[in-house]
Amino acid sequence: MNYRKIEEYFFKLLMSGSLGFILLLFLIMISVVTIRGIEAINISMLTETPKGGYYLGKEGGIANAIAGSLYLAFGSTIICIFLSLPVAFALQKEYSGKYISSFTRLILDILWGIPSIVYGAFGFIIMTYMGIRTSLFGGIFVLTILILPIMTRSIDEIIKLVPVELKETSCAMGATRFETTVFVIAKQIFPGIITGIMLAFGRAIGDAASILFTTGYSDYIPRSIFDSAGSLPLAIFFQLSTPYPEVQQRAYASALVLLFIVSFVSIASRMLSKRVSRNIIRGREV
Repeated sequence: MNYRKIEEYFFKLLMSGSLGFILLLFLIMISVVTIRGIEAINISMLTETPKGGYYLGKEGGIANAIAGSLYLAFGSTIICIFLSLPVAFALQKEYSGKYISSFTRLILDILWGIPSIVYGAFGFIIMTYMGIRTSLFGGIFVLTILILPIMTRSIDEIIKLVPVELKETSCAMGATRFETTVFVIAKQIFPGIITGIMLAFGRAIGDAASILFTTGYSDYIPRSIFDSAGSLPLAIFFQLSTPYPEVQQRAYASALVLLFIVSFVSIASRMLSKRVSRNIIRGREV
């Protein structure tokens, strides 16, 4: 009996089974949300705000939640880009010492694992102390802090994959460290930056606990950054909490809209990433 072949077959079977299980869960989730929510989706639901008696099964839509989620996700993601990129580059050995970068990475990993409800409570305390009521501003502020470690650590790990020879060649040609970072490394890791942005965006648009305390909820589309705003995750929560089947069906429709937005942005970013990765210089294969 060849134990090595048995071991190889066992792990192949385990990997295939795990992959099939994940794909099956994904298909079941998509099917359930689609089947239960597709009947409730119509033009009025996507373009109208909730009207009187909406949560009792009356007329109206989720335009307020769609707009609020997009404002929150895009606002926090854009701000986080300008914060994460400098931090990720600063963590490299060219700019910081070994112990400083290791300690900073540890802190970022801890922040990544903190539950979002803690961020919401922290943001609520800060807003209360400063006399700021629930608003888009508060939600964007907390979501930026929430996704900062996600985007930073994702980009940081991608930077580590840049071939050392590429950096050395750039410096040998007379480029400064700053020029090498901006014009060589940043271009090299651009697909990875897009991936990090997408991870952060998906977390931001799908989080509910942090914005419950800081953004609140409103049935109207916000006209100012200091107005309260609805969001799709909270819309799903409130709709499922009602005892009316019509409203519960709208919750699945809201989940389907959220799923569509995330899928669209993910596919678009993947296409963009493939388009720009043609000019990427690959490291030496081992």
